[in-house]
Amino acid sequence: MTTPNTQLTGLTAARAFLEDQARVAEGFGSPFVAALLLAGARHLDVAPHTAAMMADWPGDRASAAVAMRFHSALHGLARQGRIAPLAALFRGEAVDVDHALSSALVAADRIIAERLKHPTQTNEVGRSAAFAAALLQLAERYAMPVELLEIGASAGLNLNLGRYRHDLGGRIVGDPDSELTITPLWHGRLPPAAGLEVRTARGVDLSPIRVADDAACDRLLDHLFVDQAERGERLARALAIARRHPPRLDQGHAGLWLPQRLERQQAAGCARVVLHSMVLQYLAAKERQTITDAIGAAGARADIRRPLAVIGLEWTPARDAVHLTLTHWPEGRTRHLADCDPYGAWIDWRG
Repeated sequence: MTTPNTQLTGLTAARAFLEDQARVAEGFGSPFVAALLLAGARHLDVAPHTAAMMADWPGDRASAAVAMRFHSALHGLARQGRIAPLAALFRGEAVDVDHALSSALVAADRIIAERLKHPTQTNEVGRSAAFAAALLQLAERYAMPVELLEIGASAGLNLNLGRYRHDLGGRIVGDPDSELTITPLWHGRLPPAAGLEVRTARGVDLSPIRVADDAACDRLLDHLFVDQAERGERLARALAIARRHPPRLDQGHAGLWLPQRLERQQAAGCARVVLHSMVLQYLAAKERQTITDAIGAAGARADIRRPLAVIGLEWTPARDAVHLTLTHWPEGRTRHLADCDPYGAWIDWRG
């Protein structure tokens, strides 16, 4: 049981965490979310269940994206219109963020606390541009089609990356006639002028979102920032494409699913590529090690006709940057290809 003194320490730490994450949100271009988190820090004590959940969080709050879970809970309540001041704030019709937040925390404390238990699922398709750039880098080495395996795939929208048009600093990759164009702000030299052919794509998620489930897809909107409207537009277009071309998704643990997929030999002349973005932080250390071991074993079996690659888009351990990395076998070489915006707004390419 938490004593009053440790509870105070935990609550102070939770407030400091929200304040720190507000600075992070400001840094990646969302002053609205920053203001929301600061107000949440100021009024956390009016919501005992939410405060206790944050104060007693069992691990690293930043790695678990607790601030984004908090934002998603508030956005969901606002979209439902259940708390008038909060709904008005998210619609841009009110400016009193303190009144809106305190009203929400008092009225929906238990609901917010419950939402904190569940990881966010943005399935941000803006990140597919980073994947596409890394696949071009891989294609320069292995000129062959790819088989994609994504862990933490959510709704599987990034599995459809071959159906999107990516403008990578003027280098166009993907479907040139796609209804969805993804254009990150590009810094650095262009990625290789190589081809991209996705032969197959399959993913896994502990709680996959089925694109035929309108209510589940609607909940994806809870995770978006209202002051970044272009992300919502991308999501809507990606969902429309996914309904015509449903991603192949399995439900399960990545640590069980991926080793089984890797044990199956791919066709000769096809590169197998494991994808992951903003997912490793949610996995337990044992599961991460299982995945690492399975990839290492598969890499040892790879050859020039059946290469293996891993493309990751993840926060650094210090959470001060998001790195795009590519490792490929049989060479076993790892490259830091780029620094990226967490949601794909910009790519600083190193190649």
